[in-house]
Amino acid sequence: MNITLIFILGLFIALIGVIPPGLLNMTAAKISLKEGHARGIMFSIGVCVVVLLQTYLATVFARYLSKHIEVVDILQRVAFVIFVLITIYFLLIAKPKIPIETQMRRSKHSRFFQGMFLSAINVFPIPYQAYMTITLASFGWMSFGQTSIISYVAGAAMGTFVMLYMYIFFFDKIKGKSFTSQKNMNYVIGGITGVISIITLINIIKEM
Repeated sequence: MNITLIFILGLFIALIGVIPPGLLNMTAAKISLKEGHARGIMFSIGVCVVVLLQTYLATVFARYLSKHIEVVDILQRVAFVIFVLITIYFLLIAKPKIPIETQMRRSKHSRFFQGMFLSAINVFPIPYQAYMTITLASFGWMSFGQTSIISYVAGAAMGTFVMLYMYIFFFDKIKGKSFTSQKNMNYVIGGITGVISIITLINIIKEM
């Protein structure tokens, strides 16, 4: 299989997965607006480092997961709990008390590790990528050889970064709008994760 094609498939699939507004892309946009592009990009790089590991893990266990659907169900329940906690934090706990000037002096490395942390608690890419790699393999578009896996993983990380950067660029263009204030952005992120939590709960109930 052509590794370039596999790379493009990984990029495209990851791109689709990050298109809907969510915790990671909205946070990247928020950091960029409040602290500058450099810190937004550092956050995005931190996200992509974890995406590399998550996608690799998903492809390695894709064959196993295809035969043990209950594992995906467990991951879905864990994700539900995590997103409920994130929703509570952004809607009820997070307060925009830190001045922008103080944020500007923060190390870029702190945003890098924040990106890694938020990406790590977002477990949705694992079942999503596992399902997609199984699907690609069933069509003969991808094998589970080491070279194919590495190419796909690299494409997924690149696709994630491209979409995060697009969010940064887009929100920079509309930064004059009132909803981009720190308080309202917290509500936006909390609202999005709340909707995701509800959808996840509905899916869990349907599968019972």
